[in-house]
Amino acid sequence: MALSSTSYYCVFPFYCFLLLTILSNNCLAETTFHPKTLFLAVKKDPISLQHITEIQQRTPLVPLKLSIHLAGDSLWVDCEKGYNSSTYKPARCKSGQCKLGSTTQCGDCLLGFVERGPGCNRDACYNHVENPLVQILTSGEIAQDVLSIQSINGSFPGPVATTPKYIFSCAGSYVTQDLGKDVKGTIGFGHQSAVSLPVQLASAFKFSRKFAICLSSSTERNGIIYIGNSPYLLNNGFDASRDLIYTPILDSPYDVVVDKKSSEYYIQVSSISINGKNVPLNKTLLSLEKQAGTSISTGLPYTMLATSIYNAITKAFVNAMPKEVRSVPPVEPFTTCFNSRDIGMSRLGLNAPEINIGLHKKKVRWTITGANSLVKVNEDVVCLAFVERRTRDWGQAIIIGTYQMQDNLVEFDISRKRIGFSNSLFFRQTMCSNQNYT
Repeated sequence: MALSSTSYYCVFPFYCFLLLTILSNNCLAETTFHPKTLFLAVKKDPISLQHITEIQQRTPLVPLKLSIHLAGDSLWVDCEKGYNSSTYKPARCKSGQCKLGSTTQCGDCLLGFVERGPGCNRDACYNHVENPLVQILTSGEIAQDVLSIQSINGSFPGPVATTPKYIFSCAGSYVTQDLGKDVKGTIGFGHQSAVSLPVQLASAFKFSRKFAICLSSSTERNGIIYIGNSPYLLNNGFDASRDLIYTPILDSPYDVVVDKKSSEYYIQVSSISINGKNVPLNKTLLSLEKQAGTSISTGLPYTMLATSIYNAITKAFVNAMPKEVRSVPPVEPFTTCFNSRDIGMSRLGLNAPEINIGLHKKKVRWTITGANSLVKVNEDVVCLAFVERRTRDWGQAIIIGTYQMQDNLVEFDISRKRIGFSNSLFFRQTMCSNQNYT
């Protein structure tokens, strides 16, 4: 593929102006139905442990399974194995869609043996598409097409909402490696991108640039992502937005690989305590400026910790466990495991020392109970559900994974640059699968 080196970048927050002038007036103005909240059903894949959703795209509409990528800049799909749509339109070089997509390349698809069509057009622009599981980064053709998503009407699903010119990227099949069976791409929720799902839908339907993730711990019952305005109602009538504690989204570092600010969601972690006792930590590792700080990821099933933090937490956790709980040999990828027969159950999951993550202020903390700190790996063994990041020269000091997010509602308010944590919904005698929508 031969492409020119011309580049166009959407600089945050400049993209807000572009969204108003381009998306609202040209790309999505045909939308007539304006719901206040949309939702996606989210299923936990039992093999990959990834969280998968499904959207409807194209003309005629086709259901597509996509992996949730919290820090992803865009929605991208595999166009190589057949993309048929009468409404597909590639973005032309120097167009508004290219600018919004933070294009890195612009030119012609010159592979003579490839038939012209979705993913291969003349005078097209390309942006980066990423597989977060295997760290594949490549280019995809920016395009627009119809996208449909379910709305919420009170406590029940509402009408289908459609955006006729949703901006996304067309990529090759090899980028879908390890994403799961029949998964055709990823759906990005990044806050530094003008074409991430929540930003585009907010522009299309005139609601807040905000979404909330509520991941189910079950592989049989779906969780949910709310996109747009609260309330976030569960089956018992409880609005999960009521109890949120908020912490700021930190300014993201510049990503030299894709030549723009990172769409990772960074937060300030100031301390970690177990059963009320502070865990001694190297505070330099917690600093986003001095090291790499703390981010939240849907690409990791378990929270990953830098070696010194991991060692300190595992030691403190073992010391806080009751003496009658016996340690057992580790089970990969975990190193700290216990005899399951020695550990009882409560309404908050397995009985375990309480972990509190101190955030940007002293009294603002996220509480992790046994349901999110211990994982049952077989009938006889439970393990501390954290893993060590052994690579010393890259990556954040703490990357919060999906196991710690399960049955917690986590709200990402892009407009107000803050993240809200509900703590375990078990405190409210409910869970993420207890809703009427999915």
